[in-house]
Amino acid sequence: MSSVNDDGKWSKEAPHDVQESELYGQPERVEEDVFNDEDGHDIQYKTLSWQFVSLFMVAEIVSNGMLSLPNAMAAVGIVPAVILTIFLGIFGLFTAKLLIDFKLNHPGVHNMGDAGYIIFGPVGREILSAGTIVFALFAAGSELLSGQQALSTLSDNGLCAVYLVIIFAGATLLISIPRTLGQLSWLGLASVALIILCGLLAMVGAGRNPMPDRVVQATVTTNFYQAFLAITGPVFAYAGHFMFFILISEMREPQDAMKAAWCLQGFATIYYVIFSVVIYVYIGSTVASPALLSLPPIWAKAAFAVGLGNFLVSGALYTHTAAKLVFIRFFRHSRHVYSHTLLGWIVWVALCVAAVAAACILAIAVPIFSDLIGIAAALFAAWYTYGLAGFFWLHDVYHLKGGTQALRKRWFGTLLAVLTILAGAFICVAGTYVSIKLIIDAYKGHLVGKPFTC
Repeated sequence: MSSVNDDGKWSKEAPHDVQESELYGQPERVEEDVFNDEDGHDIQYKTLSWQFVSLFMVAEIVSNGMLSLPNAMAAVGIVPAVILTIFLGIFGLFTAKLLIDFKLNHPGVHNMGDAGYIIFGPVGREILSAGTIVFALFAAGSELLSGQQALSTLSDNGLCAVYLVIIFAGATLLISIPRTLGQLSWLGLASVALIILCGLLAMVGAGRNPMPDRVVQATVTTNFYQAFLAITGPVFAYAGHFMFFILISEMREPQDAMKAAWCLQGFATIYYVIFSVVIYVYIGSTVASPALLSLPPIWAKAAFAVGLGNFLVSGALYTHTAAKLVFIRFFRHSRHVYSHTLLGWIVWVALCVAAVAAACILAIAVPIFSDLIGIAAALFAAWYTYGLAGFFWLHDVYHLKGGTQALRKRWFGTLLAVLTILAGAFICVAGTYVSIKLIIDAYKGHLVGKPFTC
């Protein structure tokens, strides 16, 4: 254990905000790397290079989220949508830098719950841990629905949608079972290749079959509700930071994590802009969400068939994340993490099954699930991707650089951190408002279906 003394240097005493405590019979030791001293262990976690981490980041972020971007562009116009997408890409890179610096300063941070414990204490740990699990399950449910849409399109709705979700959930479970992310690394590469090809097929299909009499506008006049509802697509298209701690924890060289973040944000921003502009220009204001549903059947089938692999891997990554957070919470620094123990494997498989089952039930039993995803994103992703980064910076400058004097000296960084926190708060409140209003309007308009229906 180590802490920071008055002159800003590390000492060997435990800091006041990170103390030894008992959790399910295991010492917490938040400042100690959860995957330390791996030589000779049966299961080795620190195997990922920054290249494969960047692929995982791209695979889970540039997934079905990009398919809603052309619809968002139709609602606000090309110019505001492009500006917002580029700004959010830069903002996401900035918050990723703050998150990665925090991880490097605190090697034992494995997930958002650990970060919450360091900054906010036990209550923060529980809230951020629960939020990570909930958001991961909702994201997995979204991928299951995308998989169901793909299978329904490919089969011409030849099988009940509920059965298709269950079939896709079974495949997702199989991929999520490996204990380490390194065992899934090549699937990450395949997933990225597939989502790129999916987007290319969609753009070619739209270009070959432009919508006659389409309406394409540079800007669109609208009210706050409609505008923010539209821009939630770009805002949450970058919402993958909640997985970064878990990904970086399994890197051979965590100090290279920023290279992965550069690859992610650079690729995602460029790809989002190109995809949304091309699809919107050829389809126009009637473009659907997901955008593939606006393509002619043959092109929609081709794009969905290719994208299916990405939806599968992304869903597995989300369920793997939820299961691993709980698994490490139970067995942190115990032999069950590193060895092939019967108890360890029983608990791990049970957690994966529970995560996939929960995502599956959400997807098929909650008629307003698509709208609830917006609430979950507003409540959690707004903070994980944007707002919390400001707290990370303020905490480390205060504790590692010299207290309030250091914050005053770094006034510009302090201002940016505070604005980042305020931005997260705004996105959280506004996103929650528009999502709840959307649900209310759906019930008023009798647009809500019934659970477990085809």
